[in-house]
Amino acid sequence: MCSHQRAAAGTSRPRFLRVSELADHSGLQQQLGYAFRQPSLLRLALTHPSVAHEQGLPIETNQRLEFLGDAVLQLVLTRELYQKFPMFGEGPLTKARAKLVNRRSLAERAKQLGLGQHLIVSRGEALSGGRDRPSALADTFEALLGAIFLDGGFEAAGDFILRQFLGAVGELNVNPIIENPKGELQELLQAVSPEAPRYHVASVTGPDHDRLFECTVHHGGQELARGQGKSKKAAESAAALAALAHLQQQKLREASAAVQVQADTAAKPDPSSE
Repeated sequence: MCSHQRAAAGTSRPRFLRVSELADHSGLQQQLGYAFRQPSLLRLALTHPSVAHEQGLPIETNQRLEFLGDAVLQLVLTRELYQKFPMFGEGPLTKARAKLVNRRSLAERAKQLGLGQHLIVSRGEALSGGRDRPSALADTFEALLGAIFLDGGFEAAGDFILRQFLGAVGELNVNPIIENPKGELQELLQAVSPEAPRYHVASVTGPDHDRLFECTVHHGGQELARGQGKSKKAAESAAALAALAHLQQQKLREASAAVQVQADTAAKPDPSSE
């Protein structure tokens, strides 16, 4: 084949640099606590777009995996928040999720996993500190999630995500942000009863210039909680917030008891089988 034919062939069928041609990352897999069946997916997740720009070739990079990983991350954490906080509506849950998945948080998790030192970047990107750039780290973390999803499925990706976001006691390190506790409490209670919560000033202490109010909130003839504040409004909001926390714990205890009853029932032998 003559030179111009080879050039034409190269133009019509450009060569993709396969990630399998890049370095192995078996040590990183141990750090992740996940063994890839297809290590090429991990290498792809670590391939920064700058490589394609430097090579001037249509090289595979981690951008598509980043897109996929973002969706997987959102779904896993949405489900976890939905199950953990049954008393909260869409607004607080959305804000709690946003707090978990902000770019700074994702970059920090990538840094803890040591993804930066394994990131495959162009020479220029490496010289300019690209491996430590928060945006690159956050993107790589999301790409990693996409790679795990493709390699091991949704369950494997979900397990990895929750390991990253659960604290030492197995709880998400976030709480829903309640901007209007009184409104949230009223909406919650009126879903089961037409009666609205009632607030009472239990005490006012301190000098006129530095007063401290304590308010109680009641529903169904029972006191739900108490709260304190520098004004009556602040104390009522604190009481409503405490009531929401109390009802949340009550709901979780009821759910746990129901699960235990189901487990006990399932463990009992079936009399009809004897």
